[in-house]
Amino acid sequence: MIGLSRGLSVFAFTEPVDMRKSFNTLGALVVERMKRDVLSGDLFLFVSADCSRAKVLYFDGTGICLLSKRLEKGKFVPLWKRYREGGMEMTLSELALFIEGSQAVGRLPMSPPLLQHVDLRSKMSSETR
Repeated sequence: MIGLSRGLSVFAFTEPVDMRKSFNTLGALVVERMKRDVLSGDLFLFVSADCSRAKVLYFDGTGICLLSKRLEKGKFVPLWKRYREGGMEMTLSELALFIEGSQAVGRLPMSPPLLQHVDLRSKMSSETR
């Protein structure tokens, strides 16, 4: 995932997905079920029913990319056991841990929340007073 900014969001689809699905079918899940824009540049994570495979879909500015991983040992965290409706948002750091097979992902926040411009403006204005 070279060149990705920490400011991007990662959205995990919280139902098992058939890993035979292609760019177009996964993109349709993003739009129709997750209510997100597949061309936003954000990353979208999908996990197989047996938790041995995962795919990440994202738009890099020139086209849609599909990263795929199959674990030879162990299993990915079954996100649908913890999050039933709507999906789950993660940071890039949490996605990296997930892809490496960490079982801690989804149990508790593992990264500090991203600051928004509004957060910085309010902090700067309170410091100048």
